[in-house]
Amino acid sequence: MKPVLLEHLPWTEIAALRERNGGLLLLPMGATEQHGPHLPVAMDTLLAEAVCHAASARTGVPVLPALRYTTSQGHTTKWPGTFSLRHDTFIHTLTDIAAWAAATGWKRLLFLNAHFGNDAPARVAVDLLRLSYLGKMQIGLLHAFRLNESIWSEYTADAADLHANQAETSLMLHLHPDLVRMEALSTADDPDRTAGTVFSHPVAQTSLNGVTGYPSRATAEQGRRLFDAMADALTELTQRAIREEAPLSPEHWSDLPPVPHV
Repeated sequence: MKPVLLEHLPWTEIAALRERNGGLLLLPMGATEQHGPHLPVAMDTLLAEAVCHAASARTGVPVLPALRYTTSQGHTTKWPGTFSLRHDTFIHTLTDIAAWAAATGWKRLLFLNAHFGNDAPARVAVDLLRLSYLGKMQIGLLHAFRLNESIWSEYTADAADLHANQAETSLMLHLHPDLVRMEALSTADDPDRTAGTVFSHPVAQTSLNGVTGYPSRATAEQGRRLFDAMADALTELTQRAIREEAPLSPEHWSDLPPVPHV
């Protein structure tokens, strides 16, 4: 099967999709930010898209166009190629997309994030949305790099505060080898300097070249295995999301007054 890409369909076909798979939509979230001297600035977006497309092809759940501009301010202005939204802009972007999804008949919305910097604002958006659409639309947030603990362990094998490291480079060597600057790999390694730190330091204070980890160790075979694990994990979680209901039946919460300030 091919992935179901919402942006390629007319509204007549989209309308029919709302009645399938529990009314679930997938939204890939990436970034446009520096990824060292060897990877494209679209790295996170390309990965989020690929994992969502793989899960869509297996489940039939439609995929929204990926979010390419998100929150990357932690990378600072040291290296060109980073373009970031403000945190509140990103939160409003997610809540606006969800509002349109709910207004046009979708029942479930799952964010698939591939950029570490999106975690905090995305969780704020999910908290607002789950209360705003209580009983009307289910909202969830997953991270491509932490779909299960095995994936997370492989991601962080060479750096806890990773970026453009062995795992990410391996994924690009598998997915888009033409976009990897092989001539830069041998000198791209830069160690993680955050062990034992108390404060949260932006990347310009921790990395010499925008990398944290050892991309020189990357292989396309590792990337294939890691991507397959991600696709399998997201497929399984998507299948569960199609059917999942609140642990307690509506009689326990359907008559609650609205939450103030949401």
